Amino acid sequence: MLPLMRLKILLPFQVFADRPDIARLVAQSTNGSIGLLPQRLDCAMALVPGVLSYVTESGEHVYLAMDQGVLVKTGSEVLVSVRNAIGGADLGGLHEAVKREFLTLDGQEKDRRAVMAKLESGLIRRMAVFPHAN
Repeated sequence: MLPLMRLKILLPFQVFADRPDIARLVAQSTNGSIGLLPQRLDCAMALVPGVLSYVTESGEHVYLAMDQGVLVKTGSEVLVSVRNAIGGADLGGLHEAVKREFLTLDGQEKDRRAVMAKLESGLIRRMAVFPHAN
């Protein structure tokens, strides 16, 4: 019997998947695609928006679109924590979902952060002109 990994995919509000029968998986990290087998040394990596794929003990290929997050492998446990994940579509559909959903969200988040930075700097400038009471 081949060794297997247990994969848990965690979203901020729920457990997206919990599979105890993973033979191998491939994830998209900041350094490119990374493959994991059960015997691989423990590791942690930052994930970028992309498609995570895994193969079960029975040979089933599963593809999931995922937002950015973190993957941690300790022993036979693989924990993936991401902001959002989509499953149940074909590979081409998932690739389009990544482009449409996750990369667009990153752009919107950058815009929000820029607006917040402007608001904060404006508030600090206004506070600087108040006379200091002694």
